Amino acid sequence: MQTKERLIRTEYSEIMQKSYIDYAMSVIIARALPDVRDGLKPVQRRTLYDMYELGIRYDRPYRKCARIVGDTMGKYHPHGDSSIYEALVVMAQDFKKGLPLVDGHGNFGSIEGDGAAAMRYTEARLARITQEAYLSDLDKNVVDFAPNFDETEKEPQVLPVKVPNLLINGTEGIAVGMAASIPPHNFCEVIDGVVAYLKNPQITTAQLMKYIKGPDFPTGGIVTNKEELLSIYETGMGKIKIRGSVEVEKGKGGKENLVITEIPYTMIGAGIGKFLNDVYNLVETKKTNDIADISNQSSKEGIRIVLELRRGADVENLCNLLYKKTKLEDTFGVNMLAVAQGKPETMGLVTIIRHHAQFQYEISTRKYKTLLEKELEKKEIQEGLIQACDVIDLIIEILRGSKNIKQARKCLTDGDTTGIQFRTKKSEKQAAALRFTERQATAILEMRLYKLIGLELEALIKEHDETLKKIAKYEDLLSNHASMTKLIIKELLAFKKAYGRARRTKIDQVEQAVYVEKEIEEKDVVFLMDRFGYAKTIDVSVYERNKEAADSENKVVLQCKNTDKICIFTNQGQLHMMKVQSLPYGKFRDKGQPIDNVSNYDSSKEDCVYLDALSNICKYRLLFGTKTGMLKVVEGAEFDVSKRTTAAAKLSEGDEVLFIRPVTGNETETIVMQSQNGMFLRIPSSQIPEKKKSALGVRGIRLSAGDMLTHIYLLSDSGGDAFADYDGDPVALNRLRIGNRDTKGVKR
Repeated sequence: MQTKERLIRTEYSEIMQKSYIDYAMSVIIARALPDVRDGLKPVQRRTLYDMYELGIRYDRPYRKCARIVGDTMGKYHPHGDSSIYEALVVMAQDFKKGLPLVDGHGNFGSIEGDGAAAMRYTEARLARITQEAYLSDLDKNVVDFAPNFDETEKEPQVLPVKVPNLLINGTEGIAVGMAASIPPHNFCEVIDGVVAYLKNPQITTAQLMKYIKGPDFPTGGIVTNKEELLSIYETGMGKIKIRGSVEVEKGKGGKENLVITEIPYTMIGAGIGKFLNDVYNLVETKKTNDIADISNQSSKEGIRIVLELRRGADVENLCNLLYKKTKLEDTFGVNMLAVAQGKPETMGLVTIIRHHAQFQYEISTRKYKTLLEKELEKKEIQEGLIQACDVIDLIIEILRGSKNIKQARKCLTDGDTTGIQFRTKKSEKQAAALRFTERQATAILEMRLYKLIGLELEALIKEHDETLKKIAKYEDLLSNHASMTKLIIKELLAFKKAYGRARRTKIDQVEQAVYVEKEIEEKDVVFLMDRFGYAKTIDVSVYERNKEAADSENKVVLQCKNTDKICIFTNQGQLHMMKVQSLPYGKFRDKGQPIDNVSNYDSSKEDCVYLDALSNICKYRLLFGTKTGMLKVVEGAEFDVSKRTTAAAKLSEGDEVLFIRPVTGNETETIVMQSQNGMFLRIPSSQIPEKKKSALGVRGIRLSAGDMLTHIYLLSDSGGDAFADYDGDPVALNRLRIGNRDTKGVKR
C-alpha cells in the first residue's frame, strides 16, 4: 500500500526566517557566548569535563591532546577537532588567560604569535585550581546533567565553578549579530569583590571598584583611562585604553635605549611583528630620525623590545609618536555579554557578581542537601547497628532459627516470628517487638562478626557522634543564610590564599599622547618617477649634475618643495595625494619606492592621467576632458584638501577622464578633440565654462553613436605646426578651422 504524500503550503520567507533565527540562537547559546555562572563556552566546558571523566588530574601523568580532543568530539562536542584543540590551547596559555585552566606540556604557542604544535605532539592535564574550584563537586548533584548530542552520554549543563571565572579569565566570542569581549581581572581582587558583595548585596559599582580596580591583563601594561572605568563597569560597555610599559636604559657611548617590557593585551600574536614593522616604516618615511636600530630580544622570561636611539634623541616625543602611530597604545573594546537564564545579556560588574553569588548559593544548597541525605542514611544505619549490638544474642537466635534470609529480615523489620524456632518464649516475645528499618536490617544482616569487638563498637559510637555533628552542621547551613554565606566566603578566601598573585596591569589616568612633529627645513627638491611608477626625490644640485640622464630615464621630472604634496589624477576621476616627505630622498641612482605604496593610488586598477605638485596646481585652472567629450575647467585651489583621496571629477556611467592640463583661457589658446572615427573639432578654450570639481561639465563635441574621443590636445600661440596621427597620416592640428563647442567637427 503506497503512502499518500502530504504537501504543506507555507511562505518561503517565513521558513527562512525561522531557520535563520534557530541557527542564530544555536550559535549564540550553544557555541559563541559563555554562561555567566561558570564563565565558560560550551567547548571549554565539555573539554574540561571530558578531561575530568578521563581522570587526567593535576597529580597524574599528562595525556596526549589528540586523545582529549577525540574523546571530547566523539562524546560531547560534534564540531571540528580544530575548534576543540584551539580552545584547549588557549586555556593553557598563561599570556592569554589570567588563570590557566589546563596544564600544558609541549609547544603550546608563544606570545609572539607562534601556533601550538599539532595535537599529536602535545600533552595536557587539568590544572590544580580547575580540579579544586571548577570540577570538585560534580559527584554531589550540584548541577543538572543533560543528554549529549546522540543521547549516549550525560554532560553537565554548567560546571560548579566556585570562583567568578567570567571576570578572572574574561572572554572573547563572536556570535550572530552580537559579540562578547570581557577583559581578564586580578584573581585576588575579584575574590575580594565577591566577598564584599556577599557581605553587602546592596553594594554599588563605585564601592565594588574599591576592590576590583580594573582589568588585569596577563601581559601587564597600563590602563590610561581610569576615570572612564566606572561608566564601563556600570553599563558593561565601553573602551579601555591600554599602553605598553616603556623604560629608558643607558646604551653604549652615552646613547639611550628605549626598552618595551610590557605590551598591550591586544598586541598578542601577530601584533608584535606588526609593531616592529610600523616602527621600521616610521624610520623609512622620515617620521622620526631618533631611532638607530630596533631588535626583539623577547624570551620565555618576558617581553623585551629594544629601540637603540641616536645621540640627543627626544625620548618623550618619540614615546608619544609610538603611542600615536603604532599599537603600543591601543583600545580594548568591552562588551560584557554572556548567557544569563538562557538568553544573552549585557551586564555590569555588580550584575555579573550577583549572578555568580546566586549560583554559589544554589550549588552549595544542592551540595549540602546531598551530603545531609547521605549523613542521615549513615545515622540510620549506625543507630541500627548500635541497637543490634545491644540485642546481638537475640539476633543470632533469630538467624539460627530462620529457614531463609527473607524470614529473618521480616522478623527484624516487622517483628514477624512466624516459622522461626526460638529457644524460649521470652526470646520470641522480644523478637516480636523488633522494628528495624529496611536499611538497618540490611546492614545488620551484612554485618561481620569482628564488629562485635569492644573497640569496634566504640569506634561505631564515635563515628555516630561525628555523623550527628555533621547533620547539625548541614542543617544549620541549609536553614541559616548567614552560615551559608560565611562558608562560601571561607572557601573563596582559601582559594585566594592558594592561587592569588600580584596585579600586573597598572591603572592610571594619563593624558592623551601629544606628538609634536619637528619642523622640516623647507627646501627645493626634484621629484623623479620612472615608467614603472617608482618615485624618489633628489637635491636640485644632484639633478643639475645628472640632468640628461634624469630626463631620459624618468617619465616625470618635477621641481617642488620637500613640504609639498604630489597630486595624482586618475582616469577614474579620483585624486590621490601623497606627501613629498613620504618618498625616499637621497642618491640619484637609488631605486625609489612605488607610488602605490605611499598613496591610495592602485596602478593595477586605474591609470595616471596627470601628476603635479599641489603648490603648482593651486596656481592653475585645470581643463578636464573625458572620452564622451565632456569638458570643464576647475580652479586648482579646489583640490587643496586634507584627504588622501577625493573625487576630482564627476563621471557618467562608463566614462573616463582622458585629459587634464592647465589652461590660461587666452583667446589664442585652443582645444582639439580627436575621436576614434576620425572626427576632429578645434574650439577656443575660452568656450569651456569654469565649474566645481563635483560638476559633470559641458559637451565639447557631439559624437555619433559608438564613437568616443581618443585624444585631446591643447594648442597655444607659440607658433609652429602641431601634428596628430590618424591611420598613419599626419594631421596638422593648428591648421584646423576653429569651430564651436557642441558641434560634430570635421572628418579626416
